[in-house]
Order: sequence, then C-alpha cells, then structure tokens
Amino acid sequence: MQLKPDHATTSRAAAIRLEAVDKWFGTRDEPVHALDVTDLDVAEGEFVVLLGPSGCGKTTLLRMIGGLIAPSHGRLRVMDRDLWQGNARQSDAVADLGIVFQDANLFPWFTVEQNIALPLELKKVPKATRLARARELTRLVGIAGFEQRWPRELSGGMRQRAAIARALSYDPDILLMDEPFGALDAMTRDAMNIELQSLWMQTGKTVVLVTHSIPEAVFLADRIVLLSPRPGRIDSIFEVPFARPRVIDTQTSAEFQSIVSDLRHRLERIA
Repeated sequence: MQLKPDHATTSRAAAIRLEAVDKWFGTRDEPVHALDVTDLDVAEGEFVVLLGPSGCGKTTLLRMIGGLIAPSHGRLRVMDRDLWQGNARQSDAVADLGIVFQDANLFPWFTVEQNIALPLELKKVPKATRLARARELTRLVGIAGFEQRWPRELSGGMRQRAAIARALSYDPDILLMDEPFGALDAMTRDAMNIELQSLWMQTGKTVVLVTHSIPEAVFLADRIVLLSPRPGRIDSIFEVPFARPRVIDTQTSAEFQSIVSDLRHRLERIA
C-alpha cells in the first residue's frame, strides 16, 4: 500500500489555520529563512504530525502555533481567533493551547500533583479545585498513586505523563507536542504512543505533534504534513488509512511497513 496525497477537504471547523505564514531569523551574519510561505488547516479533533528532515522548520512552525515566536509574515488563527497582532501575542487565543516538549520540565521542588496543578495556581484557581483536577488527570494519564512523588522518583515515561497532564490542566482545545517521547527507549516510546492515542480518543483534543520518527508518525497521525529542507515548505500532506484504535501489531503489518518505506523514500528525495 502506498500513501496517497490528501486532497480532501473536511466539513469540520479549523482549530488551527495558517495563511501565508513564513519565518525569518536575524543572525550575526545574515538573515536565515527558516520557514517559507505556508498555508495549512488543522481540523477540530484532528491528529496531525509534522514530519521532515532536521532543520526543516518543524519546531519553528510548532512554536509559532504555540504562541512562543511570532511569524515574520502571514496570519495564524487558533479556534477562530487571531494568535498574533504583529509581534503581540493574543492571550485569549493562547488560552486554547497546551504544549509538551521533549524535556518534561517538571519543577524538582514540587510534587507531581503540584506540578500538574501549577498552571491553575497561576490562574488563581482555588487550591481544592486545582488539586482535584490534578488527581483527575493523574488517573487519565496513568500515574494515579504517584501524586505525592517528586519528579526525580519517576521514570522518564512517567515524567512525560505528568507533563502531558500539566498541559491538559486548564482543558485547552489544542495540544502541541514537540518530540515528547524522543528521549525514551523504544519499548517505553511504543507504550507512550499507545497511551497518547488513547488519551486523544478520550478527550477529543486537536493534536499537532512534531517527530523525526516515521513509524511514530504513521502510527499516530490522521494526516502527516511532510516538510521540505530549509526554508521549510509543505511538500505534501498524506492521510493515514488505518482505523482506530491502532495497536502495536499494526506496525508489523505489510501495509504499515509499505507506508513507512514510501515516506522514507519521499524524505530521501526532498532532502
């Protein structure tokens, strides 16, 4: 089975919309064109994976969607709100976003429960409410019983579960993930992919994930956005045909391996 380019339109509303977005970075020598003109819609409840060679602008694109860096040109909308007005980030749009990075970035002097509840504390949510929410989320991400542990007492996978719970604490509509499992061993990474799929199916969140792993992209995505080398452009978009829920054995099928091979060859051609 070969992956087919996605030319279909969806009737679902766009949770994220990029219109003619690009990004330049100023450097000591000369400006660097990181991301070329990009148009992209991500539908509400969709799981989209950004895939491409190193340095192609995947993380830059995700950080712009996350309100961490401003685009140089173009328009970026989140849940039908403008995310940027010039270089000014719009707080009402940012409230719809949760972000998870490769490093869990948990505060070592806070317990797991306190780390998860921290965004709610910053929003001045009453203590009893935020701790109840933290306990609810530990159950959702599979670390119930570890609420009072310190981050150093957790495995890498458990720390990432806690980071995901923290990103979900204020119930954002969109979850952005930048190589969240890249530092984990292969078996833990497979387990986390299963858990992430389950979490996504339970919550109905819109997810945009950056990865270098082609099998991970094929396993998780509804659609894969393939980016070209810098300046990053959308080379092609593919719809992944496998039904949900997907299981680990999905990756051993001939169809799965054929799609992974097809994507690898495409990446080699554009690199």
